[in-house]
Order: sequence, then C-alpha cells, then structure tokens
Amino acid sequence: MTLVATTSVRRSPRKPAVAAGARAGQPARRPAHGEPAWVRLLIIGFAVSFLTVFVVLPLILVFSEALSKGVSFYLDALAGDEALAAIRLTLVAAAISVGLNLVFGVIAAWAIAKFEFRGKTLLITLIDLPFSVSPVISGLVFVLLFGAQGFVGPWLMAHDVRILFALPAIVLATTFVTFPFVARELIPLMQEQGQHEEEAAISLGASGWKTFWRVTLPNIKWGLLYGVLLCNARAMGEFGAVSVVSGHIRGETNTMPLLVEILYNEYQMVAAFAIASLLALLALVTLIVKTILEGRIEEGLHTDDH
Repeated sequence: MTLVATTSVRRSPRKPAVAAGARAGQPARRPAHGEPAWVRLLIIGFAVSFLTVFVVLPLILVFSEALSKGVSFYLDALAGDEALAAIRLTLVAAAISVGLNLVFGVIAAWAIAKFEFRGKTLLITLIDLPFSVSPVISGLVFVLLFGAQGFVGPWLMAHDVRILFALPAIVLATTFVTFPFVARELIPLMQEQGQHEEEAAISLGASGWKTFWRVTLPNIKWGLLYGVLLCNARAMGEFGAVSVVSGHIRGETNTMPLLVEILYNEYQMVAAFAIASLLALLALVTLIVKTILEGRIEEGLHTDDH
C-alpha cells in the first residue's frame, strides 16, 4: 500500500506538467502570423526592392543630375527670372486652391457627416469625380467654358475679363483636380466621431459657430491638416489640367511642372532637373509632415477610445 501510494504521488504531478509543456510549446512551433520566415523575408525584400527601384533611385538621380555642374550652377538655375516666376505662380495657385478646398471640404464634410438629406449619395459621388476624370479633360472643360468660342467666352471678351491663359484659369483647374482631398479626409473622421459632443454643447447654450470653433474643429484639426497637406502637394505638382489652360506663356503662366517640361524639351537638362529637384524636395517635406500628422491622428483616436 505504501508503495502504491508513493507511486501515485510521484506520477500525478507529471501529467499536468506534460500538458502544460505541450501547450506552452505549441505557439513556438506555429507562430501567430502563420507564414514561414523565408516567405516573410521574400515579401519584405520585394517591397523594399520595388520602392528602391521606382522611388529612391529616381530621387537620387534627380538630385545628382541637378548638382552635376556644381552648387553654383544649381542655385543660378533656381534664381533665374523664369524659375522665380514659376515658383511664385505655383505657390500662389496652390495657396488659393488649397484655401478654397479647405472651406469646401469642411462644409461638405459637415453636411455629409452631420445631416441626412436627399441627394447625399450624389454629392459624395461628385466629390470623387476628379479621381476618375483625367486632368487633361478637366482642363478642356474650362477651355470650353471660358475660351473665345466657349460658353461664356464672348461675354468675357466683351467685358475685358481674362480667365483663360491667366492665373484664374490655373487656380480653377488646380482647385477642380484637388478638391476631393480635404473633404475625403474629413468625412470618415467626422462620421466616426458622431455628433454627441456638438449636441451637448448646443444643449448647454453654445451657438452653432461657437460649437464649431470650440468642439468640432479641435476634434478634426489633425485630419484637417492632413487633408490640406495632401491637397497642397497635389496642387503644386499638377501638370495636365494646368498645361491645357495656362497657354505656356513664359514668365507668366508657367508653373514649376510646366517649366520642367519646357527646359527639358530645350535640352537644358541641368536647369530642368534643378526645378524638378525642388519639387522632389517639397514632396519629401510633405512626406515627413504626413508621417507626423498620421501619428497625431492615431494618438487622437486612441485618446478618444479611452
């Protein structure tokens, strides 16, 4: 009896130990992600190689070609009259179009996220229209509207109003191409946040305008900045629509992308790459700010969840 009892006591702890060991060892043999290590390395290597070939190397070549004749030649190319005029026009057109899209994006997102009305789906579809329409076609639309033989062209000529082949047409074309960015960034953000805080503020006596500045705007500020950033980057790099409505008047209606094409066609390679490098530098700055804003948006969402 003593021997049997001793044996049972010795054997009883082993069963849970073996079971626990099997349970503990199972995840080590089958990781949660499920793919073998070589598959993960292959996928990561392909992604890095693709980005290196199609993004990193072209950027390196742009800057190396721009600086191929030295820093002084590079700075002279950027300081030329045509280059400065193109830079000014690009910044002015981008600033105006981003400002217009900022106002439109906030109003459209507010209407879609906060209200139910007939035609809401149609409004969302129209906001997405520039994503599916070629920029060249949008430029041609403005030519048909404001050209000499266009819909309102004769009236504009009779009143000496110049829209086509001038700053207004460039701003209109840029605004049309870029207006989805702010609205499309704000709509899902405002829909996710709901309208409980606004209703609480109004119930406490706050006006609609005060509710917007004190409640709504702080909640959407990082998403709003993110949309403005993307809108600005797209506006400064727009080529197709602006090329149609600008008229390519040197020193007057050429933006930076248009000037790059002109210089390249004239075999002024270094000057063309100098302007292109400035656009690439703006893109890199945009990417850095975009990454920072994405982190801010994620922090804001985590804060709202808690």
